[in-house]
Amino acid sequence: MNPLKESLKSMLFRLLPRGEDKTIDSTLDHKRTASELDRNFSEIAKRIELLTKLHASYFIDSIVLSDEKYRSDKCLTASRGQVYSQNNEDGIISKIFQKIGVASNTFIEIAAGDGIENTTRLLLDQGWTGIWVEGGKKEVESIKHVAQGPLNDGRLQLISEMITLENIDNVLINKIGFEPDYISVDIDYNTSHIWRKLFRLRPRLFCVEYNAHYPPSVSYEVSYRPDGVWEGTNRFGASLKALELMAREQDYNLVGCDIFGVNAFFVRADLCSEELFLAPFTSEQHYEPPRFSSVQMRGHSRHPNFE
Repeated sequence: MNPLKESLKSMLFRLLPRGEDKTIDSTLDHKRTASELDRNFSEIAKRIELLTKLHASYFIDSIVLSDEKYRSDKCLTASRGQVYSQNNEDGIISKIFQKIGVASNTFIEIAAGDGIENTTRLLLDQGWTGIWVEGGKKEVESIKHVAQGPLNDGRLQLISEMITLENIDNVLINKIGFEPDYISVDIDYNTSHIWRKLFRLRPRLFCVEYNAHYPPSVSYEVSYRPDGVWEGTNRFGASLKALELMAREQDYNLVGCDIFGVNAFFVRADLCSEELFLAPFTSEQHYEPPRFSSVQMRGHSRHPNFE
């Protein structure tokens, strides 16, 4: 007997409205008031949401258990840990630095979001320093609110600009006087074009969004547009193969992707070896398909404000 399946079956049964005689007539009894119906619908919505989360968790866990590759210590895909990241990037980043070590404890995250959900918030909590780049007005206001402490004491610098090829040197690169350990790039449409400009900073680790809709052997990249934004379709960014080849030219190796098919991780070649990471370092080895519908925060919600 599978406890999770039995739990799901039990919850599905409880989704059905029930009157005293448990008949259809009783569920549609005209004596029910509008407020009672509202409460029932609200309860059903909550249970459907919980079922969706349980199904997503069960789906991802079943994938991990079905393939021995994911259970290898060299494989990063199923690394555990999600404190502030959208997916399991917190766990993957921690595992990578456990293998390659750190040097400066510094980071740069381009498209840092609202400051509550991103890939460097946990690093900041752990004493790192760095730069958040964010161009969204609502997101910038959120960062100013939730990250007052690190902004005021200098641990965090906020650059409130939309990054383009035309402004990246003046807005960001020329202002950096350190060699970062970690850089994250996730700007949806122009991600790969902006990434090319960042190789000169030589971080130990890159986290880069890829377009998992394209097969692992297909090299594809959207044409650059200064005003390019994601329009909600599968036309954005670059395929994993395109990023793999781009990275190899700059002495970086593709060492893994998150299991949801969102982000890829690239380690500087002088820090990378087959003893540490799953080889070969190709898109065919590390590609994960889009599992976006299973993305969720597992467990409790993220804590918004810094201590």
